[in-house]
Amino acid sequence: MIEDEEHPSGELTVRILAMPADRNAAGDIFGGWVMSQMDLAAGIRGAERAQGRVATVAVETLAFRRPVKVGDTLCVYSSIEKVGRTSIRLKIEAWARRYLTSERVKVTEGVFVMVALDEDGKPTPVPVSDD
Repeated sequence: MIEDEEHPSGELTVRILAMPADRNAAGDIFGGWVMSQMDLAAGIRGAERAQGRVATVAVETLAFRRPVKVGDTLCVYSSIEKVGRTSIRLKIEAWARRYLTSERVKVTEGVFVMVALDEDGKPTPVPVSDD
């Protein structure tokens, strides 16, 4: 399937500068760092929708498309695909705005599943949305 690479889909949830300390041995930004930013975005958006605490229970897919370079601004977008009884499935896209340019490229995409938790850390129902 060929997707529209022109525009991000979802809501801008995290925006951060890739720094030299985030590099791997090849000089590009470490994939684990990119994934952690995506997980943060899923957690932020999931907690907003759950109106409370959430935890990552699965990363169903994760595809690294292009490298992130030092100095790029990583922009992570999130959209809710499905809300279950206690879970929220989110599509997460990471886009890099290349350093000192207006070029923007999709670098990573994935599907994250968050579960709503109560005060004791046990799964709890996600509130019904007004939407």
